Amino acid sequence: MDLSVVIVNYGTFELTKNTINSILDYSYPFSIEIIVVDNASVDDSLSKLKEYFKDKVKFIASKSNNGFAAGNNQALKIVDSKYILLLNSDTIVWQNTLEDIYNFMENNPDVGACGCQVLLEDNTIDKACKRSFPNVKNSFFRLFHIPTKSKDDNYNLDDLDDNGIYEIDCLTGAFIFTRKKVLDGIGLLDETFFMYGEDIDLCYRIKKAGWKIIYYGKDKITHFKGASSKKQRPKLIYEFYRAMYIYYMKHHSHESNFLVNIIVYFGIFLLCIIKLFLNIFKKKN
Repeated sequence: MDLSVVIVNYGTFELTKNTINSILDYSYPFSIEIIVVDNASVDDSLSKLKEYFKDKVKFIASKSNNGFAAGNNQALKIVDSKYILLLNSDTIVWQNTLEDIYNFMENNPDVGACGCQVLLEDNTIDKACKRSFPNVKNSFFRLFHIPTKSKDDNYNLDDLDDNGIYEIDCLTGAFIFTRKKVLDGIGLLDETFFMYGEDIDLCYRIKKAGWKIIYYGKDKITHFKGASSKKQRPKLIYEFYRAMYIYYMKHHSHESNFLVNIIVYFGIFLLCIIKLFLNIFKKKN
């Protein structure tokens, strides 16, 4: 198999169905398979997906929901394709996107992972699709909305052309097109991350291993990010800030002294508490 597309489903039949159909709507000059990992959905979305797609899609049913990284890893452990696409279940893949990025990877053997332009439902760009790695300094600038012309301090790379093609640090987990031999070399997703942060950690390890990460802005997907509700579940807020803590502790805590680390950990904890408090007063759509 040339390309394996891995999608994790958790109770999102309609979204997952639309994501899969956006791939199956087109033909490709390479072999492709779609693997859906159901993360122990509590509804009937898995049975409905199986009935709808029948033999067009492979399914893996998790016995328990151990997180997004763990769900993806169940498929990654069994794929034997040249390329792997990690794709969110709430996306729509545009025409030519897979073919163009496949050809780009074929022609650039030093590229370990590639992403595309990710558009939100309102057609604005999801800034997470082209980022620098987070660190103490750029996180400070971002938190307090301090403008900077320095690439090193610009987390979201707002100054770079959305339609361009260039090397970056970090892609979004909604769309990561990578090589199997890259994952064979660096390992799979870190299951310490339940949800959020595993994409940044993966990109960090890819670049540390000497591979390039490319933003391919000429092709697109649509990501229905946070479309279901303005009010988040406390569990998701907790996991978002927990991911910050895990990533910093794993990759950056050794670079700073004890006092800086304490300030960072306290800052993450305080932001989490504030976010949880403010979330109480948000209304559901």
